[in-house]
Amino acid sequence: MKVGVKELLIGLITGLLVNALGVLICLFIVSQIKGLTLAYAFNFYIESGTSWSVLTLGALPNLLAFFGFLKINRDQRARGVILATLLTAITAYIIYFT
Repeated sequence: MKVGVKELLIGLITGLLVNALGVLICLFIVSQIKGLTLAYAFNFYIESGTSWSVLTLGALPNLLAFFGFLKINRDQRARGVILATLLTAITAYIIYFT
């Protein structure tokens, strides 16, 4: 595997993990504000059909990963984070319109 592809995959995996962490943080904050359990907040967003909003808010921490990779001159990894963000946007778009 070429070095560029490997670096891109590292960025993609990093972006997906940071996005998942962002979703958990978003759900945790909402559950704390509303006084609910984390599982109930998750189920509420799934059942109400607004899970796309939590998914897109969870992508905000990808900015930190993106600029962090740029700061240490890891351009291919930063591109992988952008790819993960694009996949998140497409997923949210599909969830919103189905």
